[in-house]
Amino acid sequence: MIASVAGIVASIGADATVVEVGGVGLRLLCAPGTLASLRVGQQARLSATLIVREDSLTLFGFVDDDEKQLFELLLTASGVGPKLAQAALSVHTPDALRAALSHGDVSTLTQVPGIGKKGAERMVLELRDKVGPVSAVPAQGGRVQAWTEQVRQGLVGLGWSQAQADQAVTAVAETIDGPTPPVPALLKQAIRMLGKTR
Repeated sequence: MIASVAGIVASIGADATVVEVGGVGLRLLCAPGTLASLRVGQQARLSATLIVREDSLTLFGFVDDDEKQLFELLLTASGVGPKLAQAALSVHTPDALRAALSHGDVSTLTQVPGIGKKGAERMVLELRDKVGPVSAVPAQGGRVQAWTEQVRQGLVGLGWSQAQADQAVTAVAETIDGPTPPVPALLKQAIRMLGKTR
């Protein structure tokens, strides 16, 4: 079993990165926040989970062991596969997810694309007692902070300045009315806004 991957970042895509380890390029599917923390040509260490299927071997990469452990816990819930577990970690921080599961916050869980009300209720029922200690930070505050930082890091990683990234994040935040969209959608919106100013 592959528990972690350390090497030089060869490339970063929309949903995956390639890390060269001993001359072999390993492709890891990652959440936007994890991808935003990487830089091509630099050394990186990612916690990893290998998902084995009849027709594929897929590596999922995480910024730390905490995120990986929550991903693996989510997989134990009925009806939750790797893509849905990763989508949950793309929309919410690990702390926000743990808080939502622990407190039965169905509305927070249903903000994840692919999780409906019944699915969220089933996840709460199955995982509530397994999530471990929950941070005192409210789920809402943790989530808002998480997406702004992830989008900001993503923009800087794509070549914009910190000031431009801050400006775009503020502009995107002003457009949100209701549930927070997934981070990839927010990042695309920020890129569109910056594209108009270039």
